[in-house]
Amino acid sequence: MGVEIIFKIAAIGLLTAVIGQILKQTGKDEISTIATLAGLVIVIIMVLNLIAELFTTFNNLFNL
Repeated sequence: MGVEIIFKIAAIGLLTAVIGQILKQTGKDEISTIATLAGLVIVIIMVLNLIAELFTTFNNLFNL
Protein backbone atom coordinates (compact mmCIF):
# COMPACT_ATOMS: atom_id res chain seq x y z
CA MET A 1 0.00 0.00 0.00
CA GLY A 2 2.92 2.37 0.53
CA VAL A 3 4.12 2.93 -3.03
CA GLU A 4 0.66 2.61 -4.56
CA ILE A 5 -0.64 5.72 -2.83
CA ILE A 6 2.35 7.75 -4.04
CA PHE A 7 1.68 6.65 -7.61
CA LYS A 8 -2.01 7.52 -7.26
CA ILE A 9 -1.21 11.01 -5.95
CA ALA A 10 1.33 11.53 -8.73
CA ALA A 11 -1.17 10.38 -11.36
CA ILE A 12 -3.81 12.77 -10.06
CA GLY A 13 -1.26 15.59 -10.08
CA LEU A 14 -0.21 14.88 -13.66
CA LEU A 15 -3.80 14.58 -14.81
CA THR A 16 -4.85 17.86 -13.23
CA ALA A 17 -1.75 19.59 -14.65
CA VAL A 18 -2.55 18.39 -18.18
CA ILE A 19 -6.22 19.30 -17.88
CA GLY A 20 -5.30 22.69 -16.45
CA GLN A 21 -2.91 23.45 -19.30
CA ILE A 22 -5.43 22.37 -21.93
CA LEU A 23 -8.14 24.54 -20.40
CA LYS A 24 -5.79 27.53 -20.11
CA GLN A 25 -4.81 27.18 -23.77
CA THR A 26 -8.47 27.32 -24.75
CA GLY A 27 -9.03 30.44 -22.63
CA LYS A 28 -11.04 28.86 -19.84
CA ASP A 29 -8.92 29.94 -16.90
CA GLU A 30 -11.74 29.78 -14.34
CA ILE A 31 -12.60 26.19 -15.18
CA SER A 32 -8.89 25.35 -15.10
CA THR A 33 -8.66 26.68 -11.56
CA ILE A 34 -11.72 24.70 -10.51
CA ALA A 35 -10.28 21.51 -12.04
CA THR A 36 -6.99 22.04 -10.21
CA LEU A 37 -8.80 22.62 -6.92
CA ALA A 38 -10.87 19.49 -7.48
CA GLY A 39 -7.68 17.47 -7.90
CA LEU A 40 -6.28 19.00 -4.73
CA VAL A 41 -9.43 18.12 -2.78
CA ILE A 42 -9.27 14.52 -4.01
CA VAL A 43 -5.66 14.19 -2.86
CA ILE A 44 -6.44 15.79 0.53
CA ILE A 45 -9.30 13.34 1.07
CA MET A 46 -6.99 10.42 0.23
CA VAL A 47 -4.37 11.67 2.69
CA LEU A 48 -6.97 12.24 5.42
CA ASN A 49 -8.20 8.68 5.01
CA LEU A 50 -4.63 7.43 5.42
CA ILE A 51 -4.17 9.54 8.57
CA ALA A 52 -7.42 8.18 9.99
CA GLU A 53 -6.21 4.65 9.27
CA LEU A 54 -2.92 5.45 11.02
CA PHE A 55 -4.72 6.67 14.15
CA THR A 56 -6.90 3.55 14.15
CA THR A 57 -3.77 1.40 13.95
CA PHE A 58 -2.21 3.29 16.88
CA ASN A 59 -5.44 2.89 18.81
CA ASN A 60 -5.47 -0.85 18.27
CA LEU A 61 -1.74 -1.18 18.93
CA PHE A 62 -1.84 0.50 22.32
CA ASN A 63 -5.35 -0.74 23.27
CA LEU A 64 -6.75 2.74 23.85
